[in-house]
Amino acid sequence: MQSMRTAMRERELKKGSAELLILSLVQHQPRHGYEICKLIDVRSKGELHFNVASLYPLLYRLEDRGWIQGRWVEKAGQRRRRFYRLTAEGRKVLPLQQRGWLAFVEAVSRITGAEHA
Repeated sequence: MQSMRTAMRERELKKGSAELLILSLVQHQPRHGYEICKLIDVRSKGELHFNVASLYPLLYRLEDRGWIQGRWVEKAGQRRRRFYRLTAEGRKVLPLQQRGWLAFVEAVSRITGAEHA
């Protein structure tokens, strides 16, 4: 069982990386919230978990900023889903966020000695 401190640290790390993760996952094709959550889980090999309900407020914020655009899609026999795609503005923001995250990870690695491990 995780300690409270570990859970809080993981929550803060997820909060700081969530925008980058979402923008990266909708970069090449539109995706709905549940698919985004599943991809984060699968691609992180289970290290990162996002609750779908907590992801939607972030999706709405990114949409309000104009970085992603949502569109409702209905398919026969399935429930209606909102698919999100990267906008032109989002395509400008994504590389900036990627560089910022990489610089952050490299700085932490220099401090912790992880780059020498």
